[in-house]
Amino acid sequence: MSLDIIINGLLMYVYLLIVLTFHECAHAWVAYKFGDDTARLQGRISLNPLVHMDLLGTVILPLAVVFLNAAHSSLSSFIIGWGKPVPVNPSNLRPRRLADALVSLAGPAANFLLAAAILVLARVFAEAHLAKMVDAAETMAYISLILCFFNLLPIPPLDGSHLLKNLGMSEETYLRLSQFGFILVIVALQIPLVRGLLHMATALTYVIFEHLVGLRHF
Repeated sequence: MSLDIIINGLLMYVYLLIVLTFHECAHAWVAYKFGDDTARLQGRISLNPLVHMDLLGTVILPLAVVFLNAAHSSLSSFIIGWGKPVPVNPSNLRPRRLADALVSLAGPAANFLLAAAILVLARVFAEAHLAKMVDAAETMAYISLILCFFNLLPIPPLDGSHLLKNLGMSEETYLRLSQFGFILVIVALQIPLVRGLLHMATALTYVIFEHLVGLRHF
């Protein structure tokens, strides 16, 4: 088991907690703006990572991936993590379908914008010749983009599935699919085409952001 891989994995875990916190906070904030204060009353409009952490999905499973990777185990590719779901009461949202879609998109949008902001910060670090800080910022930005595009997959309970639901899928069908959601996500991630598309979207967006902020010149 490699100590270097464990240390790098734990750093990645910290970065994941940060970008996941922005993701969940954005869901809660947009829901509140469209009339549902369920998440606000539970303290979820917050950048405190602790309020968005799920014991299994945000602690146990992601840390298991770190140590499985260090042990070079292929089991790590079958494990996914998640934050504590933001409670949303759709009946409080106005207009209901549009607001529900926007609440769902808020998380990926937050990660998209956060990645851009972090790369601007990376440019500042580059100007100051702080190479390690540049590396840290670039890694965090990339993780933020991974989270953005991963959550846009149209599979319950991921955010992209709400777009399908609001485009005409019946509530009954959506709830039925949701029962097998995590299994469907794991299966989808084993499909080379899906993984390839996620990688392409993430890498292309990252490169565009790097060019826009001028990091490619360093």
